[in-house]
Amino acid sequence: MTSAPLTEAELDGIRAQFPILATEVHGHPLAYLDSAATAQKPLRVLDAERAFYAEANSAVHRGAHTLAADATERYEEARRTVAGHLGATEHEIVFTGNATEGLNLLATAIGHASTGRGAGADFPSHGLVEGDEIVVTELEHHANLIPWQELAARTGAILKVVPVDDDGVIEADAAADVITQRTRIVAFAHVSNATGRVSPLDALIAPARAVGALVVLDACQSAPHLELRPAELGVDAAVFSAHKVYGPNGIGVLWGRRELLDALPPHLYGGSAITTVTLEKAHFLPAPARFEPGTPRIAQAIGLAEALRFVDGIGLDRIAASEHALAARLHDGLAGMPGIRVLGGPGADGRVALASIDVDGVHAHDAGQVLDDLGIAVRVGHHCAQPLHRRLGLTASLRISAGVHTTPDEIDRALDAVSGIRSFFGVAGSAA
Repeated sequence: MTSAPLTEAELDGIRAQFPILATEVHGHPLAYLDSAATAQKPLRVLDAERAFYAEANSAVHRGAHTLAADATERYEEARRTVAGHLGATEHEIVFTGNATEGLNLLATAIGHASTGRGAGADFPSHGLVEGDEIVVTELEHHANLIPWQELAARTGAILKVVPVDDDGVIEADAAADVITQRTRIVAFAHVSNATGRVSPLDALIAPARAVGALVVLDACQSAPHLELRPAELGVDAAVFSAHKVYGPNGIGVLWGRRELLDALPPHLYGGSAITTVTLEKAHFLPAPARFEPGTPRIAQAIGLAEALRFVDGIGLDRIAASEHALAARLHDGLAGMPGIRVLGGPGADGRVALASIDVDGVHAHDAGQVLDDLGIAVRVGHHCAQPLHRRLGLTASLRISAGVHTTPDEIDRALDAVSGIRSFFGVAGSAA
């Protein structure tokens, strides 16, 4: 059964939890439409971090005093909260600096396993050899491309790409041809940060599973909008950043199947990740501790857990229903505008509430300035997706992205502003 969108009263109550939304920009009420870059933080997240520092600040997993025990319990409770949100176990949750670090962790650990250097000699099962294949798509964020480029360069593996069409939509039928018996890793975005489209999961996961490849999911743009159950999706690892889902900066999550995490060597080395150390060799703890050396991001983990409680309290099903209505409003409005090209093609179906546009005759940075002058915050640039923009013949685009607090009026303000950009710059009469 389809869930009901948030009511106006519920939306008002949610917005009241974000103090930054009361800001004025250039004399206009702030319309924050850049949630895909970073989400704003509700007061309860800020309060949770502050409470840790005020009440329990201490190192975790060490020390015999009361504060240390309290800090450790709060930190591990945060891990359990994240696990529950993902339908996972706590042993499958690794706290990282962000999603980028999580993807680099995987690529680096597999690289260590491939070369057999240091600790990698003890964990060869997921190593790559020359001629093995790593598959990505043409629309990936650089964070889900460059680590695999580097892994391929270090191991002699071949990086292959599932293409997109002229609109920037993944060519689902091509995946079965790109993925072969030599494919060892398939990595792709759950939702494109540039087009907002949900990737064709079955078309990418099924052929990967058929050849025994590891499937890595970049869930940064799906985690704030859709229910995320990585194990149920059939992937082996997934990453997201807390700051995209109303949590703190500086922390992310790597979910991995336990058997995968236990089969990978560490990517960083230091205290808290070991069982014994001699002058010649170290022996490492099981996951997740193996991948969290040093003093971890304790307050940030606690803040992330509070952010997920905030989201779960509203219900991702209801968030998705409300944002689908916003997406339809946004894409319907853009569809009737001359000179506006929407990356990923027209229509809101199969999308989160995000649209990247090219304004004919106007550079994205200039277009973004027009919106900023009206108090509307959007992203401009290549969105860390240069290959996709290059495929579409662009260097930059303007991205409008909604969050749980976005109102229909804010979408209308953005549409009204976009509709006047070409006229503002005197290019309204040019070819669309």
